[in-house]
Amino acid sequence: MDVCRQTRYGTRLRIVEVDANVNDDFIAQSGFLLPLLNYAAAHPGDTITDVFTTVDERTVDMNHFPKLLSSQIGFDVARTMLDGFDRHYRIFRDAAIRARTLFENGEWQRVQSLARERITSYDERVDECVVLLEDEYDAEHIDDEIWQQIKLHYIGLLTTHRQPECAETFFNSVCCKILHRSYFNNDFIFVRPAISTDYIENDEPAAKPTYRAYYPNQDGLAATLERIVTNFQLDCEFDDLSRDIACVMQTIHDAFGTFDEAPNFQIHVLSSLFYRNKSAYIIGRIINGDRLLPFAVPLRHARPGVLALDTVLLTREQVLIIFSFSHSYFLVDMEVPSAYVEFLRTVLPAKPKAEIYASVGLQKQGKNLFYRDLLHHLKHSSDRFIIAPGIKGLVMLVFTLPSFPYVFKIIKDRFPPPKETTREKIQQKYQLVKRHDRVGRMADTLEYSSVALPLSRLDDALIRELEREAPSMIEYDDTGNLVIRHVYIERRMIPLNLFLQNGSDADVDHAICEYGNAVKELMQANIFPGDMLYKNFGVTRHGRVVFYDYDEIEYLTDCNVRAVPAPRNEEDEMASEPWYPVGAHDIFPETYGTFLLGDTRVRHAFMQHHADFFDPALWQRHKDHLLRGESPDFFPYDRSVRFCNRYPERFTATATPADAVRESGANRDTARAA
Repeated sequence: MDVCRQTRYGTRLRIVEVDANVNDDFIAQSGFLLPLLNYAAAHPGDTITDVFTTVDERTVDMNHFPKLLSSQIGFDVARTMLDGFDRHYRIFRDAAIRARTLFENGEWQRVQSLARERITSYDERVDECVVLLEDEYDAEHIDDEIWQQIKLHYIGLLTTHRQPECAETFFNSVCCKILHRSYFNNDFIFVRPAISTDYIENDEPAAKPTYRAYYPNQDGLAATLERIVTNFQLDCEFDDLSRDIACVMQTIHDAFGTFDEAPNFQIHVLSSLFYRNKSAYIIGRIINGDRLLPFAVPLRHARPGVLALDTVLLTREQVLIIFSFSHSYFLVDMEVPSAYVEFLRTVLPAKPKAEIYASVGLQKQGKNLFYRDLLHHLKHSSDRFIIAPGIKGLVMLVFTLPSFPYVFKIIKDRFPPPKETTREKIQQKYQLVKRHDRVGRMADTLEYSSVALPLSRLDDALIRELEREAPSMIEYDDTGNLVIRHVYIERRMIPLNLFLQNGSDADVDHAICEYGNAVKELMQANIFPGDMLYKNFGVTRHGRVVFYDYDEIEYLTDCNVRAVPAPRNEEDEMASEPWYPVGAHDIFPETYGTFLLGDTRVRHAFMQHHADFFDPALWQRHKDHLLRGESPDFFPYDRSVRFCNRYPERFTATATPADAVRESGANRDTARAA
């Protein structure tokens, strides 16, 4: 049977040797015809043989490439997998839409719950799809030829899809649950993207564009800024929008002075707000001549039901920090996520695309892109993985590739005293952090299984360390790779203990101030770090101190804050071990100075910035706030740039924002910096 199609370009395609059981509707429905028609438009006169010949010429080995899509099951499986992804993405977008209502109503606890639920939703949808495929199609026993066709059908179905890159990642997740690892790097999954994401937009008349363009030369800057804010149509009134717009304009003037407006002077603003904690962020860019400047405007409640612009962030570093790997993922509604990511890359060019996808809530897509980045880097580098510098941990074996800014962490097989834990408990702690609000103080982690690294790229000392400390986590395959069964990957930072050891007096002062702020903000977020040694914290490239060792982490509300009892006698006072009973969840802040204040410079900085750190009352006060259900305020920018602090004279005639009042009370412990 021959099936022919006449395209609008006048080119005929002939698909030969089609199975007699496959009808024309199936061929059209499969979506595979569309890529061929697109090819025909660019190559008039070619036949289907030419198409595959051209593909063959660009591919090393395409002998396994099916030149005929004849499997109805292949199409049905592909359609089922895409339906599973579409369900996932509907739920993903619904979460962002719900976040808007919760923000308007000031329901902060529900915002946190929503963020946690969304993180787990992806895996739940993948598991649903796997179960359906196994029940309906006995997916584990589908042969290789059909799997090849499933992928090609899936590609055809994605040609007009608005989230094709995320759908490809979903396909990979489902396949990796079904197929053996030997298939992970072959044509059954998307090792590289198959569908371009360039210039995807929803062209329907009622569709919301990715971003809106505003032209201040027409209506003036003040009117333009006000229209930018009101176009989001939030169901809340503003405390004094004219005052806030004046603060924005004053900040712009303070930063850039008087500037000439070029003919192309314009402001681009992403069409959806970015929700996190108690803020909704307007994200945009200013174009004037050949300059492109990022900006972010956080909206907050001045009091219940009444909004205010909290500040405007105008430097690339400030915007980078709100998108940092140490913050929780934003809730943002994106019909075309690749368009949002491309916009953000123009304002954050140094930030990897993988991290941008993760920051907007698509952490699985970010994880997929990170792994592609790793493979690409390995192909274009020659240095070797080595044991990470610093003090070795009792629980994790940590190594790094010097030319790649990440560390790889493997749970050891055995934990020497005083550690009393298990692999399962440690994994639970990392899951806790993944789902918790990280408030800019805990590093995000990427969790992988079955990661194959070229054995030739591993330092001999590292191989010996892996064989000694984690033999159950590694295996050697027959292609010259070392396969790591389970690994966490994090952004590389300077260990705080090394930073303090090598830093100047000013560096030490800054780092200790940051360390105290970090621990206090973790308290407010209901996190007790457990092991608070400096080696368990890192310094980012922006100078912020971030916690990254989670094996002893606990909820602060589960801890018993205690004062050290007075010694009963001289023997108690001289004892090397506590003379008083210590429960499993007891914490004694007074004792922390023993291991934190050994260095003279460190002690001086600590007592200057955080003398209250060792007072049990500080810790108990934060615990009490949490037990009362209070939601603390977190700011991913210095509080001094808040309009209420920067221009206090503008706020004297109106009510002071409620959280500015709280800043002098319950939050005075972290008022210096966030």
